[in-house]
Amino acid sequence: METASRPNEGLIRQARLAEALTLAWMVVELVVALWAGITARSVALTTFGVDSGIELFTAAVVLRQLLLHTDRASDEELDARERQASGLVGWGLYGLIVFIVATSVWSLATRSHPESSTAGLVLAVAALVIMPLLWHWRRRLAKELESPALRADAACSLVCIYMSATLLVGLLLNRLFGWWWADPAAALAMIWWIRGEAAEALEAARTGKREDD
Repeated sequence: METASRPNEGLIRQARLAEALTLAWMVVELVVALWAGITARSVALTTFGVDSGIELFTAAVVLRQLLLHTDRASDEELDARERQASGLVGWGLYGLIVFIVATSVWSLATRSHPESSTAGLVLAVAALVIMPLLWHWRRRLAKELESPALRADAACSLVCIYMSATLLVGLLLNRLFGWWWADPAAALAMIWWIRGEAAEALEAARTGKREDD
């Protein structure tokens, strides 16, 4: 009777797989974006790479929480792990905000003009195809499992989708029209949304509850 209230083990396995695949893709994004960013001296690509590193951290946190989710764990232990994971994800999102502000302001102040990067363009397009699939999958699982940590981590993927579009548009506008300021300006515009998701994750860490969609 007590185990009936626990999340379905099949859903837990799906969530573990979704997080593992997200983790693998984040490694690809991190390596390619940083390499392309350094090569092209592109602040946008480097920022995207750091964002991927933060998402790699948050995905690892949530995957660990899911791997520790066993039938032998008490409800109190599961709740404590869920809150801890939510808190780490929330602070990871706040760290992303700090990085976006710092790099965007620096880019605007120095009028940095990134060079054209074919690898960066390919990465941005690939991320726009892969990340929506991972986001939708984990969003659905988070709802079914009632997991604020998984939901907050899925929000990181949504941030990645926006940043992929920003990166792609920024690189194209810079290449076609010389609008070097387009990418940092768009990145700064995303901060309000990211702040809301970070605050919600920290609220889930404090109370164990999240706002319903």
